Amino acid sequence: MKTVAITGRSGCGKSTVTTLLAKELARMGKKVLVVDSDESNFGLHRQLGVELPRDFTEYFGGKDKALKTMMTSGILDAMKLSAFAKKFFSEDFNMADIPEEYYSEKDGVKLMSSGKIYKANEGCACTMNSILEQFVAHLTLAEDEIALLDMEAGVEHFGRGTDNSVDGILMIVDPSFESLRLSAKIADLSTSIGKPIWFCLNKVTEEAAQMMEEEVGKHGAIIGRMPLNHDLSLAGLTGTELQMTIAPVSEMAQFLIQ
Repeated sequence: MKTVAITGRSGCGKSTVTTLLAKELARMGKKVLVVDSDESNFGLHRQLGVELPRDFTEYFGGKDKALKTMMTSGILDAMKLSAFAKKFFSEDFNMADIPEEYYSEKDGVKLMSSGKIYKANEGCACTMNSILEQFVAHLTLAEDEIALLDMEAGVEHFGRGTDNSVDGILMIVDPSFESLRLSAKIADLSTSIGKPIWFCLNKVTEEAAQMMEEEVGKHGAIIGRMPLNHDLSLAGLTGTELQMTIAPVSEMAQFLIQ
């Protein structure tokens, strides 16, 4: 796998698993690009132990300029935003082409951010996500490189077409009714665009294990089972860097690079 979209419901542990996977893949000798694709997530960079990088959308003039261009071009239909974003990318590029002011890096892991919502009434995330769609579509990776996309919660990124160019979908499933139901929907959406779907069971307790296995196993392969971990929960609460090595994460990393 070269490009993996990490999905799931809000609070399921997408950023935690993304961080742990990125660090493990780097320890295995991979050059890792993590793309923060969630405009409401302000914790992923802290888990990776880096500063939040400058919004990649600013490389193209920022949301305001992009929106103005769309309005003057008559591109007001959200379904046509990707056509506008294609003006930004004329050819394929690789990790080395990403301007250094738009990523943070530590221990072999680069972090990019598609953009954030910083204040009320600044507009929707459509422009950021259209640029992200084209970024993924034009990104080329070498054999020793891998990209992990920490997606926004839910399924809207499927509707925007962001997942069309990834190599696979990894859904994080926590012990909740919503997450179990969502696993079926994300499996259907992934299959509809021809992408393999895998699952990681997260925050697994002894009481929930059997139900999670039975329900999620109906929809695809479970490649990771992460028990509820006090240290991870505490790190998530305090916003500190994740530095632990966890056996299920090592197994998932091995699976993804096979």
